[in-house]
Amino acid sequence: MNINQLGWNSFFEEAFKLHDNYSALIPGRIISEHKGMYRILCEEREVLASISGKLRYQAHNSAGLPATGDWVALKMRHGENKAIIHAVLPRKSKFSRKKAGLTTEEQIIACNIDTVFLVNAVNADFNIRRLERYLLLAWDSGANPVILLSKSDLCSNIDDYIHQVENIAAGVPVHGVSAEQRLGLEALTPYIQEGKTIAILGSSGAGKSTLANVLYGEDRQQVHTTRDDDKGRHTTTHRELILLKKGGMIIDTPGMRELQLWEGEEGIHTSFNDIEELALNCKFNDCRHETEPGCQIQAAIQDGTLDKKRFKSYQKLQRELAYLAKKQRKHQKRR
Repeated sequence: MNINQLGWNSFFEEAFKLHDNYSALIPGRIISEHKGMYRILCEEREVLASISGKLRYQAHNSAGLPATGDWVALKMRHGENKAIIHAVLPRKSKFSRKKAGLTTEEQIIACNIDTVFLVNAVNADFNIRRLERYLLLAWDSGANPVILLSKSDLCSNIDDYIHQVENIAAGVPVHGVSAEQRLGLEALTPYIQEGKTIAILGSSGAGKSTLANVLYGEDRQQVHTTRDDDKGRHTTTHRELILLKKGGMIIDTPGMRELQLWEGEEGIHTSFNDIEELALNCKFNDCRHETEPGCQIQAAIQDGTLDKKRFKSYQKLQRELAYLAKKQRKHQKRR
């Protein structure tokens, strides 16, 4: 296998050579992680690796440790098909969320991705507000978002769903697909290229694993049916990078019932550019967008060009980001 097929390029090559002992190390890409052990693809083979004590010590939190899609510098153990990871190379992109619970810590879902497939089923679980949240984090990841409306064969008004999504995702490609019936998948061909990585993200039951199997060409990932209420069942239990037979890679991820923001300042400006453009034209610079005269946002809501629910979603995400930033500052002071 040529290492370039795994996404290796000059960006990682230059970072790899910055290590003093790089001549004694080899690069590899994380396929998956299981209880502190990592499956890694190298140019010649797949190996099993653990983290060096120094790397574990230097990592301030789990975000400093290897994640699926990472490139790492590792040293083979003599006479074994095992290795020790000595460094995580800089990431060109990463999709993160805040870890569930009360802790203020980043959880990295996928690294070094070029495209994010945001999969949302067009059934009772369809949620435009949740999609806005995914989209915000996708923009902030550094990768390009693409929205896939899955299970389109079960929907008689897919064009209506596409129109709804296009209204909150200006400039983002939106495709109606059915992996089960092989419908609309030809539109995904331009994103699948040798050396490029796609992360497949969405809630449980959206059809991510079925899509992964179709893109791979055979049933590699286990698939479950959804419940009667269209809520998903967890199929994928861990994040895994899969090398496609026709070139390119995908990272299949477990369904996320909870998607708390971690970063999003850049993403919110991109995702809600329409609202922020309106705000710039308000009569008063300190307009609260409530009852002030000359408020362009309230005017847009009144004339129907801006959905009031979308504006409320924007305000909620702003508050969430402000609260998160405050907690992060407090957490940093304690360290």
